[in-house]
Amino acid sequence: MSEKNRDGKRMARERLAAEREKQKAAERRRRALIVGASVVCVLGLAAVIGIVAANAGKDKKSESSGPVVAPSGAQGKDSLAIPVGKDDAKATLTIWEDFRCPACQAFETAYRPTLHELVDSGKLRIEYHLATLIDGNLGGSGSRHAANAAACAQDAGKFRDFHDVLYENQPKETDDAFSSDAKLIELAGKVDGLVTPAFEKCVNDGTHNAWVVKSNQAFQAGKFGGTPTVLLDGKNIYQDQTMTPAKLKQLVEDANKG
Repeated sequence: MSEKNRDGKRMARERLAAEREKQKAAERRRRALIVGASVVCVLGLAAVIGIVAANAGKDKKSESSGPVVAPSGAQGKDSLAIPVGKDDAKATLTIWEDFRCPACQAFETAYRPTLHELVDSGKLRIEYHLATLIDGNLGGSGSRHAANAAACAQDAGKFRDFHDVLYENQPKETDDAFSSDAKLIELAGKVDGLVTPAFEKCVNDGTHNAWVVKSNQAFQAGKFGGTPTVLLDGKNIYQDQTMTPAKLKQLVEDANKG
């Protein structure tokens, strides 16, 4: 082998090694982002009850007023789960989320392409549960208003699209922008066909507010560590520091082989 060929192969190996290290570093940064953001959504959890009590009644549309109206197609105990995907999928992912939670946004950003792929292929079913942790930690009502609007989108058969839009346009954690129904309806305009008189009325009336409160009570009763909480067939996988979209995909693929 000529010296030129040896140098060429050596340089190719070095480039390959550098690219692999770059990919590993990117994956480490992504996991660090998700784990770091999780801490933000957990801080203050012990004070949730006291802060919620302190903020009770500050919103004109009282969170506990009115009947509990579950969104169309909601399933599970007390109809608190919004399903996405086929009922006969071999694997089920249960996700507890708060639309104001930055850790939830980090999770969605990293995992969304994989989740969409698995759901669209019929291999995974997702059950979304909505919580209002940040409202409790920081005050405000954006978590609840956004959750109500998402439930209204579920009534219209467009939950997943609107769910994604909310995370793509999430304000800073300390900015209670989602407490504005007008803002939520404006964002709904990004989803084809979602903004209708029925949707606007549902959002403005807080039709599902009491349902959101009940969902958050279930979240608290579950004694979960924070949001997001992600369970694959009942097993908490988000606590696994080695979890990646690729690993989750493999777990779902394995479940579909059984």
